[in-house]
Amino acid sequence: MYLRHWKKECLEKKKREFALQFQEAIRSLAASLNVGYSLENAIKETKKDINILYSEQTAIYREFDYMIRQIYLQIPMDQILYEWAQRVDQEDLHSFVSVFVAAKKSGGDSLKVIRDSISQIRDKMEMQREIDTILAARKYECKVMSVIPFGIIAYMKLSFPEFMDALYGNLIGAGVMSACLAVYLGAWYLGQKIVNIEI
Repeated sequence: MYLRHWKKECLEKKKREFALQFQEAIRSLAASLNVGYSLENAIKETKKDINILYSEQTAIYREFDYMIRQIYLQIPMDQILYEWAQRVDQEDLHSFVSVFVAAKKSGGDSLKVIRDSISQIRDKMEMQREIDTILAARKYECKVMSVIPFGIIAYMKLSFPEFMDALYGNLIGAGVMSACLAVYLGAWYLGQKIVNIEI
């Protein structure tokens, strides 16, 4: 259970990192489109900015590198964007691609779409940052409280081994401690649900 929770935390961290990278990328894309570049050339110009800002190991670098190779293979831009959204499972990117492609097909204002997307992503990230700040102390308390029961058991085992024998050395004691463990796991799970708020 803890390993699964740790994997989820790592995944969430990667998603937040990509959201920041994506925000910078579409800001650069908007600037390129604003000076008159076509979408294909704007993506190439954005890749130059990404080369300066990020290393080759980052997700946004790899994605733009792959998209440029697709552009050189003359794959339609709509298909490239849709495939990008499918590869990267992130709500902001899905929304951006859907609205941007629809605006492009209907002859809408692509720059306005990008500006609105940047604004929405920035607002969402600001809200997430505020929530993280408020919950930081509570998350730390939750982690400390999760470790305390094990610390108490280790202390009791070292200081009063005969007392621990009474708890673990017979069927009733083992049953009671198993019930306590189930309550602990339930409380830990509930605590994680409370402190991990998604927006």
